[in-house]
Amino acid sequence: MNFLPTNSEFFRLSVQNFYIMLMFHAILDNCGVVPLRTANLYTMLAKYNSPKDKIAYMEKKKEIIRIKKGLYVSSPAIHKQLLSRELIANHLYGPSYVSLETALSFYGIIPERTETMRSITFKRSKKFKTSLGLFEYQSIPSKIYPIGFRQEFVQDNYAYLIATPEKALCDLLLATANLKFSSKKSMLNFLEQDLRVDLSAVKWDIGIIQECIDAGKKSRDLIYLKEVLNEWI
Repeated sequence: MNFLPTNSEFFRLSVQNFYIMLMFHAILDNCGVVPLRTANLYTMLAKYNSPKDKIAYMEKKKEIIRIKKGLYVSSPAIHKQLLSRELIANHLYGPSYVSLETALSFYGIIPERTETMRSITFKRSKKFKTSLGLFEYQSIPSKIYPIGFRQEFVQDNYAYLIATPEKALCDLLLATANLKFSSKKSMLNFLEQDLRVDLSAVKWDIGIIQECIDAGKKSRDLIYLKEVLNEWI
């Protein structure tokens, strides 16, 4: 008995796979720059006999990009958009939000652009070296974590979480070991000389800093920061 498929069956299977692939590419295009977990891809590829092999094939063909085990993003060749490292940072390790020098650079508060994507979490500090660059996560107390971050919307397509300017500075003070200040003047010198902060770049919300002070971690240093920024309101 011959169990091999006939030529017509081969043709039918090829056409069927072709249309499944077209549908899958349309879904990837619709997902755009939003990262996808393996479970998402398995659901999309449910009609394939071996979704795992198909994922490996698509990664080899650069139709999807592996960020870490279990996390992918569709290729810009599919969705014709620039990838968002900020959005990827939110998905790579969390809960987290973009902060520290990355956020300060985004707001134009410091002149340097940061190659490392730096974020804040209340989980253990961690680093990820990926094909899309280095992602670093610094830990702060869970009590302070929810203060002062927001959604940044990009062309109504997606949004990522980022610290406000004030929280980015507070996070930097909180997450940097052995960083202590003796006066308002020493804080000003740190901001202007070490960080090269442009204190006139934004309108500061002192209330966010006060919330961090009230949380009780490095409160003296945060008070000095508040005193410096008060002069720029």
